[in-house]
Amino acid sequence: MYRNVEELMGKKKASSTGCLKAKNGEILMEKDKTLERWSEYIKELFDDERKEIEVMKGNFAGPPILKDEVRTAIWKMKNGKATGPDNIAAEQIKALDKFGINKITELLDEIYETGEIPKDMLKSIFIALPKKD
Repeated sequence: MYRNVEELMGKKKASSTGCLKAKNGEILMEKDKTLERWSEYIKELFDDERKEIEVMKGNFAGPPILKDEVRTAIWKMKNGKATGPDNIAAEQIKALDKFGINKITELLDEIYETGEIPKDMLKSIFIALPKKD
């Protein structure tokens, strides 16, 4: 009852039920249908129908990434933020020694030279935040 009074008084908002609307307006309550709709929504949101850009031939390599650049970027990371799919916190990355910085720099240089990003780095976590009324 206390919770209901708080909600009525505007101190607390009702918690989200986790349901979504399908394209046809039907309310989806089942978890599997909700996940399927989120997947469909994200695919539509990020669908890119532009033509493929023709790859230019030639040597367009720039200067290598410097260890100091990597070190500076790491120190600019904010502490206390949620981790990604790798479960590595900014604080853990900041604790790397010279060897760790060298390895990250080598990895970034390889990505920069080849243009190929490892599949693990393309994964992300999607968290749906409820709209405010």
